[in-house]
Amino acid sequence: MRAGVSDGVVFSGGWDDRAAALRSDEAALAVLAVRDDTRVLPVWRGKPLIAGEARDRLGWLGADSAVLAHARHKRLFLGFHTGRPHFAADVSGWEPDGLDRAALAMFFDPTEHHHPDLPGDHRFAELRGAMSLLSPADAAMAATARALFNWHRTHRFCSSCGARSDWVMAGWQRQCPACNAQHFPRTDPVVIMLVVRGNRMLLGRSPGWPEGMYSALAGFVEPGESLEAAVRREVFEETAIRTGAVRYLASQPWPWPNSLMLGFVAEALSDAITLDHELEDARWMTREELVDVLAGLHPEVRRPRAGAIAHFLISGWLAGHIN
Repeated sequence: MRAGVSDGVVFSGGWDDRAAALRSDEAALAVLAVRDDTRVLPVWRGKPLIAGEARDRLGWLGADSAVLAHARHKRLFLGFHTGRPHFAADVSGWEPDGLDRAALAMFFDPTEHHHPDLPGDHRFAELRGAMSLLSPADAAMAATARALFNWHRTHRFCSSCGARSDWVMAGWQRQCPACNAQHFPRTDPVVIMLVVRGNRMLLGRSPGWPEGMYSALAGFVEPGESLEAAVRREVFEETAIRTGAVRYLASQPWPWPNSLMLGFVAEALSDAITLDHELEDARWMTREELVDVLAGLHPEVRRPRAGAIAHFLISGWLAGHIN
């Protein structure tokens, strides 16, 4: 991939200053938390507040918003952007009327929820539905908040002694009051790879995915394993295809729940597919077929979700940016 091409990966941008040095300064944070220009992003059960009919901006609130009374923790300090302090708050304690609990467990939850104290165009919505519309800074801050709240929700107890741990460092660590162990946010490395052979690319689908959904092959990196070895192992385990040259392309934070997607291109040395239990199907697709897929014209394979690194990598290969 040519230099600079990977700059457009959703969630891979940043904001002005994470201000990590302030995370341990509770007095300074207390002042920042109530400044008139402070902005707070409420997140409800993994869904950030999205504002506007175009769904292209986050619903940043003032520090005194009534919505923030539902917060389960102290506020997560994100840092500074455009000179203003930015925080996030987990407001999952709020219970909307008529909540569809079954929808919350869906692969992609399309339901949106409006809080009565907010304007009508402010709704808690699935981040994947808006991620490609947000500014790079907003997308990165929303993904960071979602990932950290996921981590706090699933790591409430000390892994050393079992005691309930405390939220510290403005939400960027947990600490055990019993044994003093420190716990840091979890990030799981995942390799995702374009497996190519001549004019064709290998795509697969997992059981339970929506009908017609295919993507680049992917899998978690195991302990003691290099990234390149993980690419070769995952491709072989899932399809029995051997790969040769492996090259890194780009990365994407992916907060479902706490992954870092590491994109590669791998040269296939064979093309006979033998599926294992992890994939429901895998198929080779020509460049011409993939053009139809991205245009939404293929009769069997749906277009990858805009904003996901799979869409970014496949588009880059079709455009000739990836050799």
